[in-house]
Amino acid sequence: MERKASRRENECEEKISNSESSELDKDYKTSLITLNVGGYLYITQKQTLTKYPDSFLEGIINGRIMCPFDADGHYFIDRDGLLFRHILNFLRNGELLLPEGFRENQLLAHEAEFFQLKVLSEAVKSRWEKEQLASRETTFLEITDSHDRSQGLRIFCNAPEFIAKIKSRIVLVSKSRLDGFPEEFSVSSNIIQFKYFIKSENGTRLVLKEDNTFVCTLETLKFEAIMTALKCGFRLLTSLDCSRGSIVHSDALHFIK
Repeated sequence: MERKASRRENECEEKISNSESSELDKDYKTSLITLNVGGYLYITQKQTLTKYPDSFLEGIINGRIMCPFDADGHYFIDRDGLLFRHILNFLRNGELLLPEGFRENQLLAHEAEFFQLKVLSEAVKSRWEKEQLASRETTFLEITDSHDRSQGLRIFCNAPEFIAKIKSRIVLVSKSRLDGFPEEFSVSSNIIQFKYFIKSENGTRLVLKEDNTFVCTLETLKFEAIMTALKCGFRLLTSLDCSRGSIVHSDALHFIK
């Protein structure tokens, strides 16, 4: 009798356990929401969409706002499906994280306002204002040697991303012609400093290896800078030092778009 009672107890416990597991699975599945935003499907958790009270998404999930369904029964929101990726990432992370080179601040600000996410809207506008301010400031890149910073080349432009592009291009060219990278030169935020950068007889500054074999000239680097600028749609405004009478021999270049 005791064995039968014990068996019945075990069976009851298993049924309860299976029932609880089934309820947990059901709750987990119902916590997943699929959204169709402009033709793009996003699957996320209910708690993510309801993170900000009084937002558009929270209103949909909690029934305050009516939302149509697509043919598969998913919530359909007629907005920019690609930009919604950044909306959802903001809900997940609690902060604005955008890919490098993102240029759709105005569109994202409109999306943030539509979804009634005031915190996101303010973050996007703040980022936009900082970029506008930075675009009006002239940035520069200096190419010089470690012993005499008065000698070398300075590149000025009001587009920080262009300066970054020029720097990476010059580093790439220099790296391909120098064997000891980065021992032969160092790179900081606005300066590329060569270790072996000396003056030749005709005034041209040369990059030399320790064994004094020719590697490349400063004029080559100027040429790389000018060609990169032209390919990116910039033009050479003027040589900031025209005393030498030639762009090739100038100490600074100024680019604008």
